[in-house]
Amino acid sequence: MLILTRKLNEEIRIDSEIVIKIIALSDNQVKIGIEAPGNVKILRGEIYEKVKEHTIEASRSSKQQIPSEIKKYKVNKLKK
Repeated sequence: MLILTRKLNEEIRIDSEIVIKIIALSDNQVKIGIEAPGNVKILRGEIYEKVKEHTIEASRSSKQQIPSEIKKYKVNKLKK
């Protein structure tokens, strides 16, 4: 983990496309602004964890919903 000290209005750059800027400071809170391309997903840590948990749970439940009779349906591959 890289640990940096920044002051108000200072930035951190990640590659050439992502900029993290310190917007405001208070007693126990830091406000940051993030500039990044639209295809970069940015989530708060607690939201990321919830999304991950829901994805795992959805994957488990979808596996449980597949009937065991599905094995009788085969795909016949064509030989070229």
